[in-house]
Formats: sequence, structure tokens, C-alpha cells
Amino acid sequence: MTNASVASGAEDEQKRAGRGGLAVLAAKVFFILTGLVQQALLPRAIGRADYGALARVFAVSNVFNNVIVASSTQGVSRTVAAAGAHEREALRATLRTHVAIAAIATGVLLLAAPLVAHFQSAPEVLAPLAVMSGVLAVYGVYAPLVGYINGRRMFARQATLDMVAATLRTAGMLGLGWFFTRSGPSALAAAIGTLPGMLGAAVGAVMAAIGILLLALRWTGTGEGFAGARPPGVPATRAYVKLIVPVMIAQLFVNGLMQADIFMLGRYLSLAAAALPSPITPGGIAAEPATAANEWVAVYRACQLFAFLPYQLLFSVTQVLFPMLARAKQEEGDARVAELVSRGSRIGAIACGLMVVVIVAIPESLIRLAYDAEIAASGAPALRVLVLGQSAFAMLGLSTTILVSLGRERVAMTLTALALALLVGTCVLFVPSAPFGRPQIDAAATAAAAALGLSLVLGVVAARRTAGAFVPLKTALRVGACIAGAALAGLYLPRFGKLVTIAVAPALALAYVAALVVTGELGKSDLAMVLAIVRPKKPRP
Repeated sequence: MTNASVASGAEDEQKRAGRGGLAVLAAKVFFILTGLVQQALLPRAIGRADYGALARVFAVSNVFNNVIVASSTQGVSRTVAAAGAHEREALRATLRTHVAIAAIATGVLLLAAPLVAHFQSAPEVLAPLAVMSGVLAVYGVYAPLVGYINGRRMFARQATLDMVAATLRTAGMLGLGWFFTRSGPSALAAAIGTLPGMLGAAVGAVMAAIGILLLALRWTGTGEGFAGARPPGVPATRAYVKLIVPVMIAQLFVNGLMQADIFMLGRYLSLAAAALPSPITPGGIAAEPATAANEWVAVYRACQLFAFLPYQLLFSVTQVLFPMLARAKQEEGDARVAELVSRGSRIGAIACGLMVVVIVAIPESLIRLAYDAEIAASGAPALRVLVLGQSAFAMLGLSTTILVSLGRERVAMTLTALALALLVGTCVLFVPSAPFGRPQIDAAATAAAAALGLSLVLGVVAARRTAGAFVPLKTALRVGACIAGAALAGLYLPRFGKLVTIAVAPALALAYVAALVVTGELGKSDLAMVLAIVRPKKPRP
């Protein structure tokens, strides 16, 4: 094979990965938009208190779900990518292991549900948590199939599954949530001590999970068994478990970081509300302690919806970067790994900054797009701080993905464990001493930003030591300066109406891109890279 053919093959690989990245990115944008619609309509469909209580449920169930999904996707993807001609046998072997793991995780969630309800001082979350264990069981089969698709670099098909899943989940939660609040199942909810809208939304999530599983099975099947000697690249169960357990533990801590602040906040809101004769809701109305606490949890959940946007966008980068790094480490050496890490993390930082600039500039206007004026006014100060913390978390997630893909699972696990301990510790320090309501959600946002910012510093050090690269210093400084400028401008910008906000947000994004062009961060080479990805390849003569 000539040097020219090798270079051409590498170029084709980069273009395929780039197009795959665009497909996954498009699906992620669709997921984000669908999530915005879902979260905007849920409080209207099931009520603000039910919505806040549902956020407490998801703060726990999403940790379990995301651990199963992420570890299955990464573990199966890595195994299938290395299995060569025995991809189908690798799928069957890994699928069996993940089904057993999901069964154990489902049992743990069921056993933990009463403890969570007690810790949160919220008995109404017990039954919906039990229902959400059904989603976990289904994802135990679905996620390995996605890992198989990812390992074969079928990114367009993976993107399609993501989009269909988002649509089914939104329709199921909204439809059944609304139905339960307005019909016979509301009596059932009262009989088992829960809220009807929350229960209906949980049932809708289970139905949606079953639907997307059936589609994935139709596309992938369950792989193939083998007789006789184990084919090359097909791991034994014990060896595969040793491979994915560190990934699962690391993902447990990572996803705990996404939910620990709202989980701890929910506990302290309930305790503070119970100590007041007439706790006040975000609308300024005296209410029952449970109702008032759940409504303030709803405000913080609204802040999280927008604060998580950088992480959700950056996740598409990790989906493509992970298999590329694993292959490069095996086939091309450290120099290629450092190049991929530097390029991928730079793109991630620029994309993350794009979202953060818009959010810190107009937080109240953005919340108002999806929620009522009371939630927007109450949550805007917290969102401005929380998005900085969650952007740090997004980049921390990129650093841990790099560590895991390069075989440093234990380092990633240690790093995320420390970050989670910092987050819980800062919440315990800041939130209980704040007065009930808005001061407590502001304190939770501050705690998250402080803990995640410090954790990112540690993540950058670990990624550079392992991969030899991370976000270039000039990129970090330029993006950081843009974010600081947007935050300063946001202190003087008014709250815009919905139509104006829709126009202002893209204008802020364009101003951010223009600033990066002026400072020299973006140039002709970036444009050429994008055009090389999106243009169809000319046939060779």
C-alpha cells in the first residue's frame, strides 16, 4: 500500500467521522429542542408541583439510567470496534452481560426507592420511582444495541434512534401525564400516596422506552452465538466485566454530579418548608409545605434545563471522539491521540462557549421561552451562576471520556468521585443555612459552580498528563473572555419578550463567532475543515 493510499484512507476516515459527528450533533440538537418542548409543556400538563416532584424522581432514576446507557454504549462500542469480522458474536456476548447487570441495577433501584423518599421527606416520589425501574430494565437491553451501532460507526442510524426516542418520550410523558391528572387514574394515584401527573409521566416514559427498544431490535437483532473456540475479539464474561465495571463506577459519579445539587436541594427545601407555618411558592402564595417545596424544586429544574445545554451539545463530540481515540491508541500511537484530543477538545470548548454566552447574557428571557414568568423571574439569578458550573461539568465530562477511552478508567473514577464529594459537601455547607425559597436555589447554584469549577481544573491536569493535550491555552482564554463579556453585558440587558428573545439569542451567538474570528481563534482552516466534511467526495478516475 502506497503512502498516498494510506493518506487518502486516513482522509476518508476523518470525513466519515466528521459526517457521523454532524449526524449525531443534529440528533442532539433535535433532542435538545424536544426536551425544551417537553419541559415547557409538562408543568402545564401536570402542574408545577407535580413537575417539581417529578424532577426529584428523575434526579435518582436518571443516575441509574445514564450509568447503564453510557457504560453499555462505551463498553459494547469498544468491543465491537475491536472484534473485526466477529462483530455479531461480540454483540451477543456483551448483550448477555449487560442484561444481567441491568437486572441487578433494577433491583437496587426498587430497594432504594423507600430510602430516597424518606431522605427527601417526600413520600409522594416512592411509587413513581418504582415505575421508573421499568425504564431501567428496558434500557439494559436497548443501550448495548446502541453501543453496537456506535462501534460499527453507523452514526446516522444512531442519530435516528436518538431522535425517535426523544419524540416517543416526549409524547408518552405529556400524553399520559395529562391523562392521569384528568381521569380515573388520579384516584389510583391518591390511593397509593402519589401525585397523578407525576405517576402518568413515569408510565409514559416506560412505554416510550419499550417502543424504542423494539425499533433497535429490528435494526440490530441480538447478535450471533458461536460454537467451539471463542472467536478473536469476543471477550469472556469475566474479562468484559472487569473492563466495564470501572466505566460504570466512573459514570455513576459523573451522573451523580448532574443530579446531586437538585437532590440535596430537594431535601433542604422540604425540611425548611416543614419548619414554616406558611411557606411561600414562587408565585408568592402560601401553600402546603410539600407543594411549596416541590414548586421551588421546579424552579431549579427549569434552571438545570438550560444549564445542561452545553453538556448535551458536547456529548455529541464525545460520541464520535471515543471510538476514534480507542482505535488511534491501538493503531496510530501517542502523537495521533494528542492531535485528536487537541482538536476534539478545542471544538468542544468553542461549542460549549457558544451556549454559555447566550445563557449568561439573557437567562430570564430564555427561561421565559419555556416556563411562566414566575419561574423565569425566580430562577434567572441561579441560572446565570449554574450555567458556569455546568459548562465546567461539560468540559470535565470531555476530559473523563478521554481518560476512559485511553484505558485510564481508574483515574476517571477517582476524579469524578472527588468532584461528587466536593459537590455534596458544598451543598451541605451552603444550602441549609439559606432561607427557604429563592435564597436556597441560589445557594445550590453557587455550590455547584464552585465544586465543578475546581473539579475541571483537576480534570484538565489529568487529561494533559494522559493524552499529552487538551484545550489549547489560547482557545481557553479567548472563549473565557467572550463568556465574561457576555455575562457583563447581561447585567444591563432587559428581559425580552418571547419573539424578541428568539431573534436576540442567534444574534448573541453570531456575535460570539465574530469575536472568535476577530481574535484569530476561527479562521480559513476551520471553514475548510467544515467544507471538507459536508461536501460529497468526488469519485476517483
